[in-house]
Amino acid sequence: QVQLVESGGGLVQAGGSLRLSCAASGSIFRSSAMGWYRQAPGKQRELVATITSGGSTNYADSVKGRFSISRENAKNMAYLQMNSLKPEDTAVYYCKSRIMDTYLTTGDYWGQGTQVTVSS
Repeated sequence: QVQLVESGGGLVQAGGSLRLSCAASGSIFRSSAMGWYRQAPGKQRELVATITSGGSTNYADSVKGRFSISRENAKNMAYLQMNSLKPEDTAVYYCKSRIMDTYLTTGDYWGQGTQVTVSS
């Protein structure tokens, strides 16, 4: 069984910063792509940033230059450093990872989400 748990969300003023963490645990053989997604009230879930096991990154245009994704492969951790936050960044942020478990079965796993609220 594999679990993803996010942490680090909270309330911050516009212009502030937050760092989200995602911890994957359980019967993990290998983790490939990891990513952060977000869903604002009344909107669809959208991609924020992704990172491969080799460190290649991809960002949504709306966060380029403000957010930075990173990972620690040995710890099965992913991070999202969010700077210059704007009220429109307010959303529930989810971590997603493609993981091969110890039974050599590959699947996409999601965390439960962490709320980020940016006040104006």
